[in-house]
Amino acid sequence: MKIAEFPPNETARIEALHSLHILDTPPEERFDRLTRLARRLFDVPIAIVTLIDVNRQWFKSCVGLDIVETTRNVSFCSHAILSDGITVVNDATLDDRFSGNPQVTGEPYIRFYAGCPIRSESGHKLGTLCLVDMKARSFDDDDRALLKDLAAMVEQELAAVRLATIDDLTKLSNRRGFESLAQHALGLCKRIGRPACLLYFDLDKFKQINDRFGHAEGDIALADFSSLLAGNFRESDVIGRLGGDEFSVFLTNTSINEARTVLGHFEQAVQQFNRHRRREYELSYSVGIVEFDADAHRDIGALMQSADALMYEQKKQRRAAVH
Repeated sequence: MKIAEFPPNETARIEALHSLHILDTPPEERFDRLTRLARRLFDVPIAIVTLIDVNRQWFKSCVGLDIVETTRNVSFCSHAILSDGITVVNDATLDDRFSGNPQVTGEPYIRFYAGCPIRSESGHKLGTLCLVDMKARSFDDDDRALLKDLAAMVEQELAAVRLATIDDLTKLSNRRGFESLAQHALGLCKRIGRPACLLYFDLDKFKQINDRFGHAEGDIALADFSSLLAGNFRESDVIGRLGGDEFSVFLTNTSINEARTVLGHFEQAVQQFNRHRRREYELSYSVGIVEFDADAHRDIGALMQSADALMYEQKKQRRAAVH
């Protein structure tokens, strides 16, 4: 068995994949419909939309197989993303790259494989739409053209996912994207018994920035605050613009005391930003911070409501202190 090399643009490819915020999300009909169609059109037992992560291949949609991921080392698709065209393996037992693969020598006893790369909007090969059979078979030019057309439909759906879950101005997750990702991350923390916290931010005096300096400057303030959030929290944290001047960060495997420490570092970063930029206004915010409690929070929405209430109370106290 031969383990596939990394593509030369691997770092950028992984960044493009992670920017979609699609890994470990629940099944979606838009993708399941395409894998069902592929299985029917090609009369194969297995059709999969795979995404190649750092050390694994994860299945956004899979019909005919009861697993959601495998290690990258045994992935046929990790070989397929090295090619611009479709990778076809007519009989894996006769191919030096795969003859010793545990998926060939054992369950599910793969013999045939065909995989077409699926690309991001920036052209990075994120994974494949692939077909698998337990018997050797041929794959002609018409088959290749059809698989390529189906892969293009997967790419269109990936682009639609990004547009539907990303805020245009800040490039952070929008409310829909944030709630989906944070709910999934919360489920993981609950399953493995790890703490989690949510921060709910609201920019102070944002209306005054818009009124005094115009909405274009208001957009700059929102983009600056978004950059500060993205630059000072972990890649594993879920960050989103919920709408207007409201933002949220969901921190996995983080206790309330740890979250307060992280928030202290963030406040220092904001103060440093204000000193260096020297604008006619400063970025400031109110924030509510809540640790997940299974008895009090049934889902991410309930956690957000608790943090929002604390944020509003802090904002009200600050206004009262000014007056």
